[in-house]
Amino acid sequence: MKGAFWISFRLMAIASTISAALCATYSRSENIVGTGFYDSFNFEAITDPNHGRVNYVNKTTAMSQNLTFASANTFILRGDWKTVINDSSTTGRNSVRIRSNNAYTTHVAVFDIVHIPQGCGTWPAIWETNEANWPNGGEVDIVEGVNDQGNDQVTLHTVAGQALWMYDAYLTDTNGVRSTVVISGQLNCDTSVNGCGVNVGQASSFGPTFNADGGGWYAMERTNTFINVWFWSRKATIVPADVSAGGTTVNTSNWGTPVANFPNTTCNFPQFFDAHNIIINLNFCGDFAGQASVYASSGCPSTCKSYVDNNPAAFGNAYFWINSINIYQ
Repeated sequence: MKGAFWISFRLMAIASTISAALCATYSRSENIVGTGFYDSFNFEAITDPNHGRVNYVNKTTAMSQNLTFASANTFILRGDWKTVINDSSTTGRNSVRIRSNNAYTTHVAVFDIVHIPQGCGTWPAIWETNEANWPNGGEVDIVEGVNDQGNDQVTLHTVAGQALWMYDAYLTDTNGVRSTVVISGQLNCDTSVNGCGVNVGQASSFGPTFNADGGGWYAMERTNTFINVWFWSRKATIVPADVSAGGTTVNTSNWGTPVANFPNTTCNFPQFFDAHNIIINLNFCGDFAGQASVYASSGCPSTCKSYVDNNPAAFGNAYFWINSINIYQ
């Protein structure tokens, strides 16, 4: 999950040029809900690889500081919203980073989310990777954004020099969500040039608007020939029944056009994408949210580090509220 200064433009082409996605029916292998998150995920108290003003804590500390709690059907992860940090301290604001115990190749993951962390200096993300082999094993960013700026950004990252992508058109999905190609340097997924990304194109896909609308559903389908991501707001007029119900099977052929479609036009997915764990984390500042140009363009006050250190009350809304994650294989 590498930061970037993203430049967006639209490649205008007819929708028929979009690579076809081979959809299928999948059966549920995991239903992760409520306290079940503690069995399915590990808390990672690690040094942040993205240089954030953050201190990831272990499960015991997170529970004792109320940075995580769960009920039968609710799971919460959050950053500290009480402590002033000394600007000279080498320790950032306490927060959480969890990684799934299981890893996945071909699968569908459906995330039922009510609230995403918001606020200046925040950098929340839900993504998949093989940390031990990064970037060689690839990365899929499903939910990511910073400083309440813009919409959700879906991005792939791969090993340097690989995975050139040819985007044929922007996508407009069944709910009228228009995505735009995010260009950074070349049209490739090389992590050294910030990967290849798609801007979902709707305010309800991230940040305060997502939260005000009661959240929604994200879904990712990964196969050996494509990676697709869908988004449905809680207020959307069309949400597939198998998504909203969280049932035992899903049929992605009924889901309409995804907001992001990555075909294997010039990339051998099995070669550049390992079995992935799901990671959910809340960073502060760092290589993306903390970039001076990105932070300033968000209309946020002071500098990112100073703001995060000295304004704990500003992070009262910096939390994930997740109803469930369903995995289908």
